[in-house]
Amino acid sequence: MAQEIHYEIFLRMGAKGGWSLHDVMAHRESALETAADLMAREKAVGVKVVKETYSTETGDYLSLKIFEDGHTQMKMEAAAEDVPHALPCFKPEDLYLAQARATIARLLSDYLARHKLTVTELIHRADMLEKLEATGTMFQHAIQKIAVAQASTSSTPVQHIIKSLNDLATKAVNRVYRDARNNAFPKIASGGFGKAAEKLARNADGAYLLNAGIAQYLADAKNWDAKLSRLLALMDEAPVEGEGRTLLLSCIDALVAELLSSSAALTELIGPEDDLGHAILDLIRLFTGEAQDKGAASLGLLAQHFAKDDLPDARMAIANRILAEIKSVKRLSHASLDEELRLLRHIANNLVLAQGKYLAHEDMIAAFTLRSRRLIVPESIGEYLEFAASPDGKLERLLHVEENIIGHENKRNLGAFVVPVVTSAAFETYCINTNVPALQRLKRLADLQDRVRRSTFHESQRREIAGVLDRVACLVEAQVKLLDSIAAKASTPAEMAVTILKLCTGGMLTEGKLSARARELVVSSLSRPGFLTGYVAHLAQHGEKLNADAAMSELMQTLQKAGITPETGLKSIAA
Repeated sequence: MAQEIHYEIFLRMGAKGGWSLHDVMAHRESALETAADLMAREKAVGVKVVKETYSTETGDYLSLKIFEDGHTQMKMEAAAEDVPHALPCFKPEDLYLAQARATIARLLSDYLARHKLTVTELIHRADMLEKLEATGTMFQHAIQKIAVAQASTSSTPVQHIIKSLNDLATKAVNRVYRDARNNAFPKIASGGFGKAAEKLARNADGAYLLNAGIAQYLADAKNWDAKLSRLLALMDEAPVEGEGRTLLLSCIDALVAELLSSSAALTELIGPEDDLGHAILDLIRLFTGEAQDKGAASLGLLAQHFAKDDLPDARMAIANRILAEIKSVKRLSHASLDEELRLLRHIANNLVLAQGKYLAHEDMIAAFTLRSRRLIVPESIGEYLEFAASPDGKLERLLHVEENIIGHENKRNLGAFVVPVVTSAAFETYCINTNVPALQRLKRLADLQDRVRRSTFHESQRREIAGVLDRVACLVEAQVKLLDSIAAKASTPAEMAVTILKLCTGGMLTEGKLSARARELVVSSLSRPGFLTGYVAHLAQHGEKLNADAAMSELMQTLQKAGITPETGLKSIAA
């Protein structure tokens, strides 16, 4: 069985706090070193590393904690320790709760995928429970994993927990066997679920019995598409109103949500994709209720229900899957980092439109921040920069990455790659000694600086990078004496001012010392006697016939674009 492995690092920020995902890494040693470093620097009171093994055949993950450390332990009240063996479920009925079903789905993912079952079907069908028990090792392994997890937060011996879990599971399974043997489960044919739901809504075990009826109804469905189609068909049988409608729709919603939570089911329904990025876009289109032009036939009907905001649990399952895939360690595209960034922006743009009660803004930001963090590791950035033909090309590529990632810490880390590039001797040498015309080089530096100044790098990094670009631009200008030559060749102060203003407003000069010197020359031209008269005459020579007032108004607007305030301009002009 093909497998992919990654390691998730979790933090606990307080003695009574819960675990939060900090990072995902591909290498075991790096994950363990990071966890140890977080503890050493007291960034958390507890850390743990979980090994996640992804099966490409079933599309599911197997989790195993490989490291945990902490300065403080999660303390429990003495009374809490006396709860029957600290188990998550205390009676057979608890196994039917949503949280318990989710745990079962994770532990028995291989079995469920192989038999094309949802958890609700499994725990309501005696024949499939018999097959599960017959596997022996799989059933016991699932119980042992739960027991070990519970023992880590309890003083109860793991053997004691295993015994209690076995007793609980046996009671639950025997209940299903007994009800199936006594024909307690309703046999409902297509078209009869509405009436059955109205009748069972008055029964204390109504949900249990109706789910058993639906499980039998789905038993001979050969694939996930057929199963989903049958479930969606039951939507039309729901009573117009009342408790029966609520019961039937909630049962259908839960079953569809379980089906969509299965990676194996989603892969079969949506079909193969070239990469993870396009698979996520498929999920987003389904989530937003867009018309489906590929995949299983049942997806079109499901999208219609999503567009009407039906099946809230099922939509939440898709939303959770989208966020999980964005957070996953798998690359969005193996083609290039450029393609990965393009897909990331496309996904982000689509999700912004889809955010709401199912997709919280905070969860989306957390997912994209984690994804961004993995894009700026030295290996990826180094490989990405290899395709740059020149030092300024490297800077442009890094700025492209900056425009497509989020997270203050991620921006700071990316800035650490940018600063060495612009401060290197190679960058300065290239900009000064290249055969490219000086004006073209100045324009290039000004454009790069403008992107830096609009970026969200850390303030100190942004100032440093912008300052270096201005310094290099000053060297280029000094090399050809651009401003001095304009001043020397201009026949009038107005001509000199107009020429330099074109450089300023045309984005040819970097902000800083170079643009400041250009503005000084403009202001000195304004103060020359007869400037305004000469300016009007200059405009007339170039086809613009304006009177003094109109010319002054236009000049003030141009000065403002160049960074010279109207007040400074008016004070300087000598008519």
